[in-house]
Amino acid sequence: MGKDKLKRFEEIKSFPNVMEPPVMETYEKKGHWHKEIFKNDNPIVLELGCGKGEYSVGLAKLYPNKNFVGIDIKGNRIYIGAKQCIEQDINNVMFLRTRIDFINNFFDTDEIDEIWLTFSDPQPKKPRKRLSSKPFIDRYSKFLKKDGKIHVKTDSDLLFEFTEEEIQQYKYNCHELTWDLYGDYHNQLSEDQKKLFEIRTHYEKLFSSRGSVIKYCCFSL
Repeated sequence: MGKDKLKRFEEIKSFPNVMEPPVMETYEKKGHWHKEIFKNDNPIVLELGCGKGEYSVGLAKLYPNKNFVGIDIKGNRIYIGAKQCIEQDINNVMFLRTRIDFINNFFDTDEIDEIWLTFSDPQPKKPRKRLSSKPFIDRYSKFLKKDGKIHVKTDSDLLFEFTEEEIQQYKYNCHELTWDLYGDYHNQLSEDQKKLFEIRTHYEKLFSSRGSVIKYCCFSL
C-alpha cells in the first residue's frame, strides 16, 4: 500500500463526516440518522458505491434541505469527497465506509427517501451482485420509504438492460427511462432537471470521453 493511501486512511479516522463501524454488527445509530447524526428531519438520500463522492457532494450543493450519505468500502476514495465537504463547509453529507451487502445493518424502516446507483460495477459474471438486482432491491425495501425512488445512472449496456428487465419482471413503478441521457431526452428536461445531470463523476467523464452513451432510469417499488 502506498504512503498516500496510508496517510489518507490515518487522516480519515479524524474526519467528523466519516463513519467506519464494524460491518457485521447492527449500527448503534440505525433508526436515528435524523435525530442523532443530521440533527434535522430533512429527507435522507443514499449514494451506494459512491466512489469519490461526486454525486453525494454535488446533490448536497443543489439540495441543501436534504441529507446525503455516500457509501463505499474504499476509504481512499471516500477521503476525497469527505475532505471536500470539510473544506467547503458542506454539512449535509456523511460518508459511511462499509460493504453494501450489509446495508440493512445501518438503516431502519422508512428511514431513507431516495437511492442513487451511480456507475455501479456491472458484474458481468455475477448478476446477483449487481446493485439493481432483486437481492439488493429486497435489502433496500427494508428501509426505503414506500414511494422512495431509486435512480440508476450508468454507461453499461449490460447493467442497464438488466435493470430494465428487472423493472419489468418485478413490476416496479418506472418513472423515467432513457438509453441516451444527453441526447434528445436531455433537451426535454426542465432547467432544474438539467442541473441534476450536470453532476459528473470521475467514471462518467472517463467513459464519456471514450464514446460511451450514458443511460438513466428512475423507479420505485
